[in-house]
Amino acid sequence: MDTILIVDDNHAICQALGLMLEINGYQVLTCHTPEDALSLMATQDVDLVIQDMNFTRDTTSGEEGKQLFYALRERQSDLPIILMTAWTQLETAVELVKAGAADYMGKPWDDAKLLNSITNLIALHKLARANQQLERVNSQRQVAIADADLCGIVFGSGAMQRCIDLALQLARSDVSVLITGPNGAGKDKLADIIHANSPLKNKPFIKVNVGALPMELLEAELFGAEAGAFTGANKARIGRFEAADGGTLFLDEIGNLPLSGQVKLLRVLQTGEFERLGSHKTLKVKVRVISATNADLAQDIAEGRFREDLFYRLNVIELALPPLNQRVDDILPLVKHFVGEGFSLSKPAQQALLQHRWPGNVRELENACKRAALLAQSRVLTEADFGLPPAHGSHSSAINTSTFGRTLSAITPIEPQMKSLHHDVPAQSDSSDAMDVSREQIEMALRQHKGVIARVAKSLGLSRQALYRRMDKFGLEK
Repeated sequence: MDTILIVDDNHAICQALGLMLEINGYQVLTCHTPEDALSLMATQDVDLVIQDMNFTRDTTSGEEGKQLFYALRERQSDLPIILMTAWTQLETAVELVKAGAADYMGKPWDDAKLLNSITNLIALHKLARANQQLERVNSQRQVAIADADLCGIVFGSGAMQRCIDLALQLARSDVSVLITGPNGAGKDKLADIIHANSPLKNKPFIKVNVGALPMELLEAELFGAEAGAFTGANKARIGRFEAADGGTLFLDEIGNLPLSGQVKLLRVLQTGEFERLGSHKTLKVKVRVISATNADLAQDIAEGRFREDLFYRLNVIELALPPLNQRVDDILPLVKHFVGEGFSLSKPAQQALLQHRWPGNVRELENACKRAALLAQSRVLTEADFGLPPAHGSHSSAINTSTFGRTLSAITPIEPQMKSLHHDVPAQSDSSDAMDVSREQIEMALRQHKGVIARVAKSLGLSRQALYRRMDKFGLEK
């Protein structure tokens, strides 16, 4: 309930105003002298003040009201103050309004007009305070970012800012982190940031792309192998866990780890112990594990492809990275970074870049920028240089051309409270005009995800039904 302070030497005025305000849902405080008002303000939180201009009998100069007004402003510079007097003086009114008085009314007052003024002034006051709080938060975040190693990441969106904020927060701990998101969205960059800003930043940082290794070599790569452990193993080799001892190990595409490797990985996470292939000697290491996946591990658990106990060991904190089409403000800063300072963009090119769905995320955008830089006929890049069709209509959000020159934005204020460190990426709506996916893109995604329709659809930003329609259109087998 908002609190209003009434300051008037006339008790009847205080009673009348107080009753009217209480009927309309306000809490009311009253006092009759400037001294009492200042004393009360020292102990009470007040949202608005209604004050008289004269407090001594037979005085009409308004000097007492002016002194009280300036004293209140000195104590709380943004407090809304409505001045009220039966002896209106234009010069005084102009002076105090210029000094910050919110309104100046004569007696008798109009109830409707006064209530309307109070409602608007309190709403504006709250909005101003909220903006000030956000500015303070943003300022603190900018200071934190200025002192952090962002590993050259380029961004301009609030969504990416929130991911980086969380990554920097997680960097200070030693918990296991699971980074989720589609292929090509930049999960490895977030892993770089976590390690670079952690107490282990001067220790080994070993990366393993689990999805790029043959299944038969995965365990040897992770845990090492003795000579003769398998065909071609002519000498002993250390695994990635040994190499990362004392530091950080980043396991990309962890969803591709076979069940036999998952058992060993779970043991390492629990005890720090493992054996090389072909050896019975137990080794012990201390490694922080950061993992990443584009897979739906919950579905893999339900289908028996991923161990639930391992999932909870890896997923102490989940860092969910949205696809590029949900971080539209990142697109133009990334383009500027990829094409370099020697090029600029035509306005139609900007519109086409912002409207494209980018199913391949940042990786696809980078390839498009390389193409544009190679094929451009001038220093002003067009949508054709990027291999994009002309934009249809205007983008759903306003195009900020100044964004093109940024690598770090003046970050959009985040919500004051983050309901959870874990947040899911919203599903993409499907529209026949929203996205033009080619046959080649679908074939590539089918190969990449081994025909698992749910994963293919997610990587392309489509619903399953939309993917089936496009597969029928191109004559692709389901």
